Amino acid sequence: MATITIRPLTVEDAPYFAVEEGKQGWHTTPQKFLDRLRDAGEGKCVSLVAELGGIPAGYVNVYHDSGFDWTPFAGCGYPEIVDFAVLEKFRGRGVGSALMDEAERIAGMYADTVFLGVGLHAGYGSAQRMYVKRGYIPDGSGVWFRGKVCEPYTPCENDDDLVLYLSKKLR
Repeated sequence: MATITIRPLTVEDAPYFAVEEGKQGWHTTPQKFLDRLRDAGEGKCVSLVAELGGIPAGYVNVYHDSGFDWTPFAGCGYPEIVDFAVLEKFRGRGVGSALMDEAERIAGMYADTVFLGVGLHAGYGSAQRMYVKRGYIPDGSGVWFRGKVCEPYTPCENDDDLVLYLSKKLR
């Protein structure tokens, strides 16, 4: 079995992940990763990559105190896990678990609770299952769309901006 190594995200990872995710049909640009690197450089988050046998296989970012103002946990002092992903060709080999173990360890240095938002369409299915297995529970605010609660019977689109927020007690 190949070894999983966790390391910091680098500038070289940005085009690699954008291309690999594009092959999967995802709409990703290198700028997403460069923005995370900028935030990491400013001390707002920790951006990590998991390598499987020396090949970048997935990534995750941990914001020390909710990276964004539009979440139900904004201003609560809870760390947020943002942009967690494992390339499809590397799934089922422990990469996601290794990344989440490290993300939760880092989050636990800042608070006793961590949270994340997960998309609702089928592309997020494996992440949804992983979060439930790891003990994440919905926050109770309902579904969010484009940065705010999606009120009942309000039109929305089942895209990456339709999310459910989950949290987990770490200790």
